[in-house]
Order: sequence, then C-alpha cells, then structure tokens
Amino acid sequence: MRKDDLYAIGFAALVCVVCSLVLSATAQLLKERQDMEVELDRKLNVLKAFGVPVVDEAGKKLSKEKVDTYFETNISEVFLDKETGDLLTDFTSADLPPAELRARTIEDKEHLPLYVWRDDGQIQKYAFPISGMGLWSIVYGYMALDRDLSTIIGVTFYKHGETPGLGGEVSTEWFQSQFHDKVIYKDGELQPIQVVKGEAPAGSDHQVDGISGATMTGNGLNQFMNRDLQYYNRYFSKVRGS
Repeated sequence: MRKDDLYAIGFAALVCVVCSLVLSATAQLLKERQDMEVELDRKLNVLKAFGVPVVDEAGKKLSKEKVDTYFETNISEVFLDKETGDLLTDFTSADLPPAELRARTIEDKEHLPLYVWRDDGQIQKYAFPISGMGLWSIVYGYMALDRDLSTIIGVTFYKHGETPGLGGEVSTEWFQSQFHDKVIYKDGELQPIQVVKGEAPAGSDHQVDGISGATMTGNGLNQFMNRDLQYYNRYFSKVRGS
C-alpha cells in the first residue's frame, strides 16, 4: 500500500475518532442539561403545590437560584416506611435502591418521600408525590396539605400523556385550582377526594368538577390520589395523634 494511501486512511480514522468523541461529549452535556431541567421542573411543581407562585405576570418561571433557595431555606425532604408509616430518620435519597429510583407509582416503592415546609423552624405544611394511571398514561403530580393534615393547599399534575383538550386538561390551572381547600380528613377519618362526572355539588368539601370527555382520566385520578393518601396517612395519623 502506498504511503499516500496509508496517510489518507489514518487521517480518515482520526477524523472518525474525533467526531465520535465530540458527539459523545455533546450527548453527555445535553443529557446533563436535560436532567437538570427535569429536576428543576419537579421542584417547581413541589413549590406550586405548596402554594408558591412559580410563574410571574409576564409568564416567566422562577429562576433555578430562587427555587434552590426555597429548598435550602424552607423545605426538607424526609422518607417514610410505606408499610408502617414510620419516619426514617437516617434515610436519604442517596439510600434509595435503583429499582425505587425507576419506580413510577407508589406500589413499586418501599420508601416514601415527604416534603416538609418550615417557617422559622416551625412546620407549616407537607407535600408528597402522587402518581398513577389516567386513561393512556401514568399521570405524575404533587399534593400539599396544611399543617393539620386535613385540608389541601394545592395539587399539581405536571407530567402525563393524556389526550390534549380532554384528559390533558389535568395540567391546566382551572382544573388544579379546584382542589384548594378541599378536605381530606374529617370526623376522625380520611375523606376520599373525588373528581366527579360533570359539575361537583355546590358546597362540596371533597369533590371537584370533572373534565368533559375525560371521565376515565378522572376515574384514574380518583383511584391513585386516594390510594396514595391512604399510604401517607399511616404517617399522618401518627402526627395528628402526637
């Protein structure tokens, strides 16, 4: 083989290696950025459930710096034993097994995350993830309760694959805002939250209007919201009784 041919082959191989390294590095950087955006969106939805305005009048979201400040100053993450409701004092997210990091619903978890909001060291409210099947997809969200663990402060649904204009309306403000001030604990018992078909009865303290054409999505929300509440109530009942 001629020297020129060897040079051409070597040059082509070098170009391929360099391009491969550049593409690999770019893909890694993009993945890291995407992961950061996903984490920021998750934190924004925790804040939204807590009642924090996350979008200003101009439609601009809270900056990452402001979000991080809330989590450093007001919010702490703790974990509960799903079966007993006990607070796991020495357990952190770093201790979660890989299978639970991939878990999509509470049924696949043994350790339940709970976000606790404090002002001046005093607990004011609690928030926790809720998720389950809608009609076509897993719907992910958060629910926040007041410090008495009886009244909903806010609910957010932020990730799903439901039909736009139908079940997809779960992520709209008009739907989510209905849950504010609904009562989940009454007369010493959990009271199921219910998305009804059509309009909720006037004055109902635990029902919200359904979405036209999305009855199955509403049924899914009813099922997983109340299921998740029952698991978390194993801890909440201890707090109420303390």
